[in-house]
Amino acid sequence: MRFADIPGHEGVKRAMLSMADSGRVPHAMMLYENEGCGAFPLALAFLQYLACPNRHDGDSCGSCPSCNRMSKLIHPDLHFVFPTNTGRLSGSLEAKNVVSEVYEAPFRELALANPYFLEDDLSAAIGVEAKACDINVEEARRLVSKLSMGSFEGGWSSVIFLQPEKINIQAANKLLKTIEEPPEKTILIFITHKPDKVLPTIASRCQAMRVSPMDRTEVERALAACGKTGAAAAVQAAICGGSPGRALRELGDSEDRSLFRELFSRLMEALLSKDLADCLDFVEALAELGSKEKQKAFMAYMSECLRNVFVLQQTLPQLAYCSDEDREYYLSLASRCPRGFCRRSQELLDRTVAMLERNVNQKILFCDLVDRLFLSI
Repeated sequence: MRFADIPGHEGVKRAMLSMADSGRVPHAMMLYENEGCGAFPLALAFLQYLACPNRHDGDSCGSCPSCNRMSKLIHPDLHFVFPTNTGRLSGSLEAKNVVSEVYEAPFRELALANPYFLEDDLSAAIGVEAKACDINVEEARRLVSKLSMGSFEGGWSSVIFLQPEKINIQAANKLLKTIEEPPEKTILIFITHKPDKVLPTIASRCQAMRVSPMDRTEVERALAACGKTGAAAAVQAAICGGSPGRALRELGDSEDRSLFRELFSRLMEALLSKDLADCLDFVEALAELGSKEKQKAFMAYMSECLRNVFVLQQTLPQLAYCSDEDREYYLSLASRCPRGFCRRSQELLDRTVAMLERNVNQKILFCDLVDRLFLSI
């Protein structure tokens, strides 16, 4: 990955280049972003630039052996750490012995196909969708041992930690000395979209850098680089909040998208018909989605739909980013829904997502959501 391959983020790129060119590379960095906004490809481009012997014009050469290995994610001095658990690809290993290396192949396949992948994309790729994952002490022990051996090629040893907020206490204690005083020419990059949940003992030892959401044009360029163009890509670029990862997820999961559309239509018809029994049946359907991440994805989809209904109620059709077919449906809802319902619903959806993060009982939570929506319409 070269800096030239990544749209936008010019300020972050300049800061990274300045660090590398001046020789003042921090031993630990934390890139924090809204999920899917490009921190991972930026980290890869930075590490490739550090390792490239022929870098020029503010970028790595992209053609030397080091760049080739980096671009394929097979460089021996590049390591990845991410939350794990037992899953369909981990065989008979116990959870305490499952480390990132176990899932090296599916992780590499995912990252090469979509460097803007989301947390639930990673969980699905390694087959642990319905499980709570963490970065365990065995992972930390193995990593400390690897780094103590130094670089294989005499350059930088580098580690990218994904979702460092999921490093457990025992693993953190094992890593602290390495984070604070790593071996010479070692760099640790932590990438998170929940910086407030990263252990303070880790965050305080890192140089923090904000990776901002992209603008619409930059998202479109990122989508095009991943092979997504056309009207649907343009719509998603407009509504994804500056996150190519979210746009790619919506463009790729047509089956989920169809299911979400069906669930949303079913719920709205039940609410507008004032049929509480049908509304409560929806609770069961939502609880059966299978994973918390998919349930949160439905909440985001419903929020997007209600946003379009809201702007159509305000006679601002130019702000409704949707297909012509969906626009007709939203216009119908806009004429039938009371004004104020969409705004109240957004608050309820945000509250539900926050409660999901806290592991509140799902059926109770969704029943409460539907009851509140029923009273709000």
